[in-house]
Amino acid sequence: MSLLIKGTRASFHLRSSFISSRFLRTSAATETKQTGLYGIDHLKNPKGFQRLVDDAIERVGDLMNFISRMPSSAEIIRAMDEISDTVCSVVDSAELCRHTHSNRNFIEEANKAALRMDEYLHYLNTNHILYKAVLKAELEGNVITKEAQRAASYLRLDFEKGGIHLSAEKLKRVNELNMNISHLCREFNKNIMADPGYVDIYPATRIPKCLHHLVKPIDLPASGSSQMRSREGVEEKGCRLVTDPGSLSSILQWASDAEIRRMAYAKGNSVPHANLGVLDKLMAARHELAQIMGCKSYAEFSVRTNMASSPEIVTAFLLEMSKVVRPKADEEFEAIRNFKREQTGRIFEDLEPWDETYFTAMMKARTYSLESSVVSSYFPLTQCIEGLKVLVESLFGATFHRISLMPGESWHPDVIKLSLQHPDEGDLGFLYLDLYKRKGKYPGCAHFAIKGGRRISEAEYQLPIVALVCNFSSALDPSTAKLNHWEVETLFHEFGHALHSLLSRTDYQHFSGTRVALDLAETPSNLFEYYAWDYRVLKRFARHYSTGEIIPEKLVESMKGAKRMFAATELQRQVFYAMIDQKLFGEPSSPSRDTISVVADLKEQYTSWKHVEGTHWHTRFSHLLNYGAGYYSYLYAKCFAATIWKKLCEEDPLSPATGAALRTKFLQHGGAMEPVDLLNNLVGKGIVRHCNGGVIPDITALCEEMKLHGSEQ
Repeated sequence: MSLLIKGTRASFHLRSSFISSRFLRTSAATETKQTGLYGIDHLKNPKGFQRLVDDAIERVGDLMNFISRMPSSAEIIRAMDEISDTVCSVVDSAELCRHTHSNRNFIEEANKAALRMDEYLHYLNTNHILYKAVLKAELEGNVITKEAQRAASYLRLDFEKGGIHLSAEKLKRVNELNMNISHLCREFNKNIMADPGYVDIYPATRIPKCLHHLVKPIDLPASGSSQMRSREGVEEKGCRLVTDPGSLSSILQWASDAEIRRMAYAKGNSVPHANLGVLDKLMAARHELAQIMGCKSYAEFSVRTNMASSPEIVTAFLLEMSKVVRPKADEEFEAIRNFKREQTGRIFEDLEPWDETYFTAMMKARTYSLESSVVSSYFPLTQCIEGLKVLVESLFGATFHRISLMPGESWHPDVIKLSLQHPDEGDLGFLYLDLYKRKGKYPGCAHFAIKGGRRISEAEYQLPIVALVCNFSSALDPSTAKLNHWEVETLFHEFGHALHSLLSRTDYQHFSGTRVALDLAETPSNLFEYYAWDYRVLKRFARHYSTGEIIPEKLVESMKGAKRMFAATELQRQVFYAMIDQKLFGEPSSPSRDTISVVADLKEQYTSWKHVEGTHWHTRFSHLLNYGAGYYSYLYAKCFAATIWKKLCEEDPLSPATGAALRTKFLQHGGAMEPVDLLNNLVGKGIVRHCNGGVIPDITALCEEMKLHGSEQ
């Protein structure tokens, strides 16, 4: 799925979000005056990022002076939270800007601001006055609220993750390593954008019409490029196919020519080559950092504050999942291979990795008489947005209202802004939607926190502001855009993250919304994927774009049947991804091995598919950066969501009682409560299992849902 973007978790500051209450307090854009990006007055032009940084540093300086006088514990925590909030006014706005803005000058200034704040954060993270104040507040926990006690504890842990408790020499090295890691992550992502790979195909007539929107005509073979010529050897007009992940997926699904699929797969999974070296450096830097911190590996350093608590527990969970899913995944593999042999007439031909998408799509379409164009005709994007409104109104009694963007507030004409309002509570928060693909934009789908919720005073609450960024294809007229169902599921997934932020009502933005333990963070998003498949929900908004006909229940049942066909293969793939993440950031092997061979061995061990020599798919696996040693959290969330759906939502998914439970027992608490307590309070016991000092999900509900057997409970 998607990546959850909420800032780095390396320091206490970046668990926060956005700006103080003097910005963006209006619930409706009734003002006509010029404002700045996201409603921040400083950002009326790109250079405003410089002033935003300057003002943030000045404000933090004032707060540090206040804290240095060692006020009461409650005042210390409140001031620390405002430091965090102030810093992230720059970090979060810069992060969203550099991923989405259409103006190159804005992007460049946002990058500069992010780099300046990175350096300033290292200064803050090594400030002993702040650290001593947090220790004081933690020791005096009996005189502050439970949430403030939790904030003090987590602030202290975040300081110590930055190495503040170490000797001066070690602390200096930790700061160098953290800066190096930050730069390597940026380089990794930059390389992905710069080198998506491509194949040149000759003649162009070998490309099916449904892929013509992806091709660029070329006359002669490019030197050193992958090529395909006509058999007569005569130069013919060809075309170039770029192999970025989205385009590669389309090629692998629609190209009937196996050679085209092979070439595209090989190229798309062997770029960018430069990231092999970047990843080696990143692994080394993270391992050295972990060892300075007294850990055997970066995985141990990363996981110890999560529910899992140790890499050993994560691995045990993944091995259990692998064992349970393997028999059914092998059955699915055999079914695909047999289907391919029937289609090709070659009874001994093997199944190749570049065959999977093509033949599984064909098998689904034939078994359930599904056509993607028919399915998408019931999901105009405008209606899908109505579906989000149906969810919040039915579950939470709240409504989304579209509000006008003030001049200068938006980063692109496609962006719309919604206010979430409750009849008794008023405004709950604000949501920007930036849903269409465009050149230079962040290539995936993600939830960006712009501003976290926090209590400013007894009478005033800082409302959360978030953005959902997707890359749906649009027609010339966006109002006619239609989604395939995978995109609908993705929209609902990201909306789950948004609701977590919008409905959060924590005292401190340090715990606002998605700022929870990493292995809990994906639970709401996975839960809301179920809503994208339930006919009781779909019939409320899924209507044919031209006739207005409600989506037929029979069609939805066919869609669900197609989804189940290769669900074990997909689950096995997620186990494989999580194993890669654990292995690369676990204890180094002796002698050390290159990452290509490590990943190849893991693929052979944990999937039913072969590794293709020369490929290194993991150099585009950006989750290694943000979820280093934490990718397993997606599987944790999948198990948690299956249990919550079965025990709480399945009987009546849109009932106000269901919504009240989700909101009051889970979503509104953000990270202010222990994850295990949240889960148990929501559905009762039977959602988690305690294992050697850590916590793993109960897998029963997921196994029953997927008809997997043999799990040892």
